[in-house]
Amino acid sequence: MAALGTLELNNIHQGDCVELLKRIPDNSVDLIFADPPYNLQLNGDLFRPDTSKVDAVDDEWDKFDSFAEYDQFTNQWLTECHRVLKPTGSIWVIGSYHNIFRVGTALQNIGFWILNDIIWVKTNPMPNFKGTRFNNAHETLIWATKSKSSKFTFHYHSMKVMNDDLQMRSDWVIPICQGNERIKVNGMKAHSTQKPEELLYRVLISSSNPGDIVLDPFSGSGTTAAVAKRLDRNYIAFERDEFYISVARERLEKITTVQKEMTGYPIENRIPKVPFNSLIVKDYVRVGECLYSKDGTISAVVNADGTLVSNGFVGSIHKVSAHILKKSNNNGWSFWYVKRDKVLISIDALRYEYEEKYNKSVI
Repeated sequence: MAALGTLELNNIHQGDCVELLKRIPDNSVDLIFADPPYNLQLNGDLFRPDTSKVDAVDDEWDKFDSFAEYDQFTNQWLTECHRVLKPTGSIWVIGSYHNIFRVGTALQNIGFWILNDIIWVKTNPMPNFKGTRFNNAHETLIWATKSKSSKFTFHYHSMKVMNDDLQMRSDWVIPICQGNERIKVNGMKAHSTQKPEELLYRVLISSSNPGDIVLDPFSGSGTTAAVAKRLDRNYIAFERDEFYISVARERLEKITTVQKEMTGYPIENRIPKVPFNSLIVKDYVRVGECLYSKDGTISAVVNADGTLVSNGFVGSIHKVSAHILKKSNNNGWSFWYVKRDKVLISIDALRYEYEEKYNKSVI
């Protein structure tokens, strides 16, 4: 079996997440999804108007003696997550108003760079039975990278397709677990905070690739692992409770991985924001030399200001190529080549070289 450090991949490991994280090598995980204890601070039982008791989150794993204790725990596991996350990876942390602001502060203090906060709007939230507050109908996900300069994965177009060809917004309307998706044992919820697979599906599709390693430090009922297996990602999950582990492993046995050709959507690379003149300044392209069409039959001379001259026509790399092709517009990056040692090299390739060397901090 493949391993990550001393831990087996595609398995749920029992133990304390901080101690298990220490066994993972630096910069080795592509994506982290963390659903930590929310520290709900519930006092006493909660009852519906008909006097029936609400099945609330009152598990021991969600109880902390103070905010200071919770903050210490949060800093410990997030610090380890920062260490194991690849520079190209990203982390998602979900929480409620009880903890998400404290988590967000910890993320920034440790050095993570926040990209978005996503609001999970629940279509079927639990009512506020006491009628003393607004109905709490959402949870917040923070999406962050290891640093400000991280080149992270984001499948913008896939998310757009998933949203009926509209740009995916930061408010996701998804129902909480219900029906057959809600795992029950002896008629009772197996886990009080089981997350819907649709939520994890969006997270994994948007910010990971097939074959990536997805880490879940708080596995619970195994939703992250289940969706990762389905989408042909490797997973590694941690959980303290033996009962939850057995529930998750039974769940995973029933998962069928999507065929590889169905997960192999084109990887969407960010196009470098490099002006043509920047290539001239850094001597990737020299003033006075010629650019050529791919077949070498058409040429244009490079001016100091980044314009080209071809048969008396002066303009940008785009306008000159469009003029030559007798089109209203054309992408000059894909049209023009420079000659190096009698070999034609695309200026588009040169701007990626420039981006790698000079623009690593540009997101």
